[in-house]
Amino acid sequence: MRRRWLSLLLVALLLLPIHSLYGLKSSEATQFRLGNEVLMDKYRHLIEGKKVGLVTNQSGVNSRGESTINRLMGEELVHLVALYGPEHGIDGLAKAGEYVKSYNHPTWNIPVYSLYGSTRMPTRDMLENVDILLFDIQDIGARTYTYISTLHNVMVAAERYGKPILVLDRPNPVGGIIVEGPMLEEDLYKSFIGIDNLPKAHGMTMGEIALFFNRKINADLTIVAMEGYNRNMIFQDTGLTWVRTSPNIPDIDSVFGYMATGLGDGTGIYMNDTFKWIGGRGIDAQRFANLLNSAGLPGVTFIPESMHNGIVGGVRLKITDYHQFNPALSGIYALAYAYQIGDFKVPKSTNNNIIMFDKVMGTNKMGQYLEQKLSPQEIQARYAPALERFKAERLNYLIYGYAPGYQAPEYKGISVFVNDEEIAFDVDPYIDENNRLMVPLRFIVEALGAQVNWHGPSQGITITKDNKMSQFTIGSQIAYVNGQRMVYDTHPVIRYDRTMVPTRYVAESMGATVEWIEATRTVLIDLE
Repeated sequence: MRRRWLSLLLVALLLLPIHSLYGLKSSEATQFRLGNEVLMDKYRHLIEGKKVGLVTNQSGVNSRGESTINRLMGEELVHLVALYGPEHGIDGLAKAGEYVKSYNHPTWNIPVYSLYGSTRMPTRDMLENVDILLFDIQDIGARTYTYISTLHNVMVAAERYGKPILVLDRPNPVGGIIVEGPMLEEDLYKSFIGIDNLPKAHGMTMGEIALFFNRKINADLTIVAMEGYNRNMIFQDTGLTWVRTSPNIPDIDSVFGYMATGLGDGTGIYMNDTFKWIGGRGIDAQRFANLLNSAGLPGVTFIPESMHNGIVGGVRLKITDYHQFNPALSGIYALAYAYQIGDFKVPKSTNNNIIMFDKVMGTNKMGQYLEQKLSPQEIQARYAPALERFKAERLNYLIYGYAPGYQAPEYKGISVFVNDEEIAFDVDPYIDENNRLMVPLRFIVEALGAQVNWHGPSQGITITKDNKMSQFTIGSQIAYVNGQRMVYDTHPVIRYDRTMVPTRYVAESMGATVEWIEATRTVLIDLE
């Protein structure tokens, strides 16, 4: 715990004033500075006299294009002793998924340890000669882009082997406003392209992601924040020149197209031209474009484009407003419409083999929705409750504010009242995937003046009050209320080490009336 509080103190000391640059042209964005520049200008003492290990690649440069490697090597009082490279290697040239070997740097004669080879997490030997770790890699804002997974694993190793870590913050190139897409279901679908409970588009910087990860890791973490940055800014507002982050992300259009086109692994729907085109065999390109353009997705136009003599049809993205464009949502629409008009099979995971499509989505539910040919609006509604919960949690880890005049969204917790008295829960209520409010069993039962019995072997729950009795079972939608068999649209679960039950069904089974007030996210329960 001591390291955690020290970390938070250092973060507080390093959070610098945030200036608004939203909407400025690149030439006007003179106040913006990257975390690596702030480190060298104001906080060099944190690394002077220490043996430094740097996690970086070709994207780790300052606003003048100077690499952090060269800057550190040029500092007399800083001893850069080891480099660590993510997927694609420290030069970014290896193909996606390609094994990368460790080697000795030909110029600086220090080890370059691969974190995408025999191991994806620094080992004790890799960190033995290091006093402090720095992390300086440009991300693209997507859960599936593996650089944040490397950050996560480096933080785990730093905590495990007692090494402090400084994250030199960089902008989220698609901005800090849009948070979109299905959430990762961590227990089953966690992988190197989904390392934590995040949606497809997380809307956080590398520093903010590190703080989010650290809620579980508890590393000795310091964020060196950017100056002149706010959440409304996209990469073009920073005045920086884009440096290719991986072979298929050579330019800013590829960054914005990544989540819109690169999410159909294994379905027959695929991207082309470095994430600027999406389509598949048998798709009518014009019909596909018409559906997407009629959906009114902001900031983008879809141009029909066929390949291979018309056998493969698809659309090319023409981004018309980078600030308004929602890449992840556009990708969901593209997938849904492709399944509606094409003949594509939904790949299936098994207990022993989680397919790539489900890893990309973070869940198998997206495949089910596509198989049911749900509309994109229906799909979005299905993942919305979990996404809203993440948005509320995410607020705890945000470093940067919004541009002046921008109305920031508010995410209020859920309040539950029984006969005008609010229930104080020990874990937060949440809305499940079936749009039902789930609350801890013991608290709601006590507030209703009822009694509960737990049947361990069958995981059954019996609730009684006066002459009323209801019986629920963990994982089952079948319940019995006063002996009458009921089939509900959701079921009790074990979560947060608590038995969570659907509020409405439990309360109504005890004769109460339930009212949901959306504007204040409040539940009013009245006992008769």
